[in-house]
Amino acid sequence: MLKAPPKRPYLLRAMHQWITDSGHTPHVIVDAGRAGEDIPHAYVQDGKLVLNLSYSATQRLKIDNDLVEFDARFAGVIHHVRIPVGAVMGVYARETGEGMMFPDQDTSPAPPEPPAPGPAPADDGGGAKRPQLRVVK
Repeated sequence: MLKAPPKRPYLLRAMHQWITDSGHTPHVIVDAGRAGEDIPHAYVQDGKLVLNLSYSATQRLKIDNDLVEFDARFAGVIHHVRIPVGAVMGVYARETGEGMMFPDQDTSPAPPEPPAPGPAPADDGGGAKRPQLRVVK
């Protein structure tokens, strides 16, 4: 059986498009500790970085299954930003706050274990009883 790809990049692209189509400004919250070196570290606060991903604030924006990549100006200086999709904690519209936070892991939880077989029912010698239905008023 093939392993399903992570949902995060698909949800990120969909939310980015929905926010943009709604006329709002998409922002992402990034875990700076997982983002690597290709982020503007001067703007990190409390281990997080909030970035404007609107088309007017970025150049060559690319959101693929592994990376979010773009060029943007920070204090007038152009930076090339590369963020692993796994470091994106959430996406939201600046104007309304509507958006989505992503779980820490993209893996699906393991399916629950089947219950252990209990003891076999005792045979009372009378055979199985048929279920009875009655009207409750």
